[in-house]
Amino acid sequence: MRDHRNLRAFELADALVLSVYQETHGFPKDEMYGLTSQMRRAAVSVCANIVEGCGREGPAEYAHFLNMALGSLRELGYYIDLARRLGYLSAEKAPPLAAQYEEAAKVLSGLNKSLRKGR
Repeated sequence: MRDHRNLRAFELADALVLSVYQETHGFPKDEMYGLTSQMRRAAVSVCANIVEGCGREGPAEYAHFLNMALGSLRELGYYIDLARRLGYLSAEKAPPLAAQYEEAAKVLSGLNKSLRKGR
């Protein structure tokens, strides 16, 4: 069984979850069940899918859950951009969050590609 805590992809995704929660705390209250919730759910889903994939026995299942994590991460990337365009993320806070997203996406995508090559 794989240990998700040993994966750089998980480490980056977990840090991103904390940042998303922190940054969405200041979103308008009428977004609590809208964009705030969607961003938080997508961010947590990335980590949850990595963890679930690590708990699976076969490499195909592992790759499947990492692929789902990547889909959730891409969804979060859209939400970050949308929040910036709506003015919910300030000019100071949007770039660091977007940079965290980009780094997590690169690492998770690289892990995904390495698994496909190994098959």
